[in-house]
Amino acid sequence: QVQVVESGGGLVQAGDSLTLSCSASGRAFSVVGWFRPAPGKDREDYEFVAAINWSGDVTDYADSVKGRFTIARDNAKPTVYLQMNRLKPEDTAVYYCAADPSLTIVTMSQPDYDYWGQGTQVTVSA
Repeated sequence: QVQVVESGGGLVQAGDSLTLSCSASGRAFSVVGWFRPAPGKDREDYEFVAAINWSGDVTDYADSVKGRFTIARDNAKPTVYLQMNRLKPEDTAVYYCAADPSLTIVTMSQPDYDYWGQGTQVTVSA
């Protein structure tokens, strides 16, 4: 059975750092992404945050987090991390990890990912 589980969320102040973790069991996932709900959009509409390929040499980031967030992975565990630095109140959201075993290239498209975790809450106070 495939399971995607996030952890590491919490309450921090603006400017602080936080690291989220995502573990995917049951199958090997070459591409893993992070998403959060899109502000002002429908409940099922998620905003792309970051994604990484199997070897970790290809990554992609949303413009809003570029330079502040870093995605990385340890395939031996296997775990994907999202290091979030210089957090802002507008980063407050539930962060979801998503994966799909059929993906071979990094994509920011939500429908491309079939397996999703339950999410972990990140709250950034001003």
